[in-house]
Amino acid sequence: MASDPHQSPPGLTVFFPAYNDSGTIASLVITAHRAAATLTRDFEILVIDDGSADGTGEIADELARTYPEVRVIHHGRNRGYGGALRTGFAEARKDVIFYTDGDAQYDPSEMTLLWPHLTADVDLVNGYKISRSDPLHRIIIGRLYHHTVKLLFGFPVRDVDCDFRLMRRSIFDRVRLERNSGVICLEMMKKIHDAGFRIAEVPVHHYHRAFGRSQFFNVRRLVRTAIDVSKLWVELVVLGRHRRAAAAVAGSEPGREPS
Repeated sequence: MASDPHQSPPGLTVFFPAYNDSGTIASLVITAHRAAATLTRDFEILVIDDGSADGTGEIADELARTYPEVRVIHHGRNRGYGGALRTGFAEARKDVIFYTDGDAQYDPSEMTLLWPHLTADVDLVNGYKISRSDPLHRIIIGRLYHHTVKLLFGFPVRDVDCDFRLMRRSIFDRVRLERNSGVICLEMMKKIHDAGFRIAEVPVHHYHRAFGRSQFFNVRRLVRTAIDVSKLWVELVVLGRHRRAAAAVAGSEPGREPS
């Protein structure tokens, strides 16, 4: 992050939405702790245990006893990926937020690649996969999904579905997220873009999933996602109520014109 050399770096919240990630969460938290410490002294790491049944929560609690910067938020029941993200954003206490998934398909140490790009004229740094390390059927479905939603929602970013993001917490003073499913990524990026926030993009590595299995790639979930995407398209593109709400909030801020 480019800043005045006489000023301290801003505080950083790192969080992981985690659901049955007992095989990966410890290494991710330890790696994130080391990386965050190179960026700022003022950081915290959150684990959002989304109703895991495999010991993820217990491992996270032990990490919190070991590292004072670690906090754990437990969901008594699974709220879905969107629910876990919403909790992470709501619980963040620092001015800058970084998040990635708890399944270790991204390397949290690469948050250091995003950090310098969060300059005074950038509000969000979005990672994009250099190449996707998944089975062929997942790559094909992922590409179809990406091109479809990019066309439907008019996204300017290369990889809307790359959950490796660094952003200003102040974004959520104007952007309200409502979805509990995985389409929250579409909701978030569309609302952030339409609110006039500025986005930069940085390539990051994507790794084979070595533990657990995806909650997304099954027929029932794909059908449900298609329905959720359709409803979201009507709400955000056809009706566009969020744009009026964001403009009203921006217009109420002293000295700031609506985007």
